[in-house]
Amino acid sequence: MQTDEQQILELVQLWHQHSAQGEVDAVLGLMTDDAVFLRCGYPPMTKKEFAAGFREWAGRVELESKFEIKDVRASGDVAYLWSYISIVMTSKETGSSTKREGHVLSVFRKSPSGKWLLARDANLIPAGK
Repeated sequence: MQTDEQQILELVQLWHQHSAQGEVDAVLGLMTDDAVFLRCGYPPMTKKEFAAGFREWAGRVELESKFEIKDVRASGDVAYLWSYISIVMTSKETGSSTKREGHVLSVFRKSPSGKWLLARDANLIPAGK
């Protein structure tokens, strides 16, 4: 049986895979209904706003992401994960690329069914980088 930390690491891997494939519904299934994303230089973003933004670029860009896990801990039905991510988005139309990288602190909650889900995400990548 997997530990809670292993389940969270698997969720993060799935998140990156589904994101790269533009599978918005699969990504949304990895988060709580009340998920909130904190972003440098922007107001907090809800799950609904995340979905709308994802749908704007899905299929229009090639997404490459890498992550390095710095720390992951679970206690009861709450867990956190600190990672360093690097994301390159390349327009399928123009071929131009944008690279962003930085630290992310994510908070997870275990659902009543025992499945870990992303609840809060603090993306520490400076705006416009």
